[in-house]
Amino acid sequence: MTTALIADDEEAPREQLLAALRAAWPELQVRATAANGADAWDAFLEHEPEVCFLDIRMPGLSGIDVARRIGARAQVVFATAYGDHALAAFDAGAVDYLLKPVEPERLAQTVARLRARLASSAAPAVPAAALQALLEQLAAPLRRTPPLAVLQASVGREVRLIRSDEVVYFESDARYTRVVFDGGDALIRTPLKELLGQLDEQLFWQVHRSVIVNHRHVASAVRVDEGHMHLTLRGRSEKLPVSRHFQGLFKGQ
Repeated sequence: MTTALIADDEEAPREQLLAALRAAWPELQVRATAANGADAWDAFLEHEPEVCFLDIRMPGLSGIDVARRIGARAQVVFATAYGDHALAAFDAGAVDYLLKPVEPERLAQTVARLRARLASSAAPAVPAAALQALLEQLAAPLRRTPPLAVLQASVGREVRLIRSDEVVYFESDARYTRVVFDGGDALIRTPLKELLGQLDEQLFWQVHRSVIVNHRHVASAVRVDEGHMHLTLRGRSEKLPVSRHFQGLFKGQ
């Protein structure tokens, strides 16, 4: 049974696509729906669906941002509207797309292609590096704000201003996010999954569903066994877990 994720920040198109998929692909199991990019990425990490239907324009992480993080780990179909800047690239055959509202005939074609790809062990039509380059190009116009430069964090009764480049790592801590920096640690109310879309992705790497690390502080990646890896940090004793999804960041040469 094939599993799927649907992400759209508008309820009506989300429900319309869900109903259309039930008619066109009855055996498809939709494991999760999401109303923004951060929840979509979090749901992907939790459920590991084989197919992801992503709205392009969502608050926080866009659908293209989420697709860049998913990479080749799932089949991605974008949902978009007429006139979207990305349509020409989609028409070139690099990735699949559906126009909203979804028409049954078009969805049937997409479902047929997805089924064929899932059933085949052949290499993808577009190399992973080329797809990532395309998605990066498409994502650029959707970014409206520069990366977060300063965080306001609680340290006891004090509100501390912490420059983001001074952060060693972020870690989920129940209802809060723990910020570990050279001078200590503090708590912020922004959930980790939302914080991910605000950080400089050239500096911060997500290595676990509950951990984002400043890669400049990483000393080494240690493979414990076939499925487990952890990071050691420069001048610190902590060991940060690396989940299976992110072990590709540390392939070595």
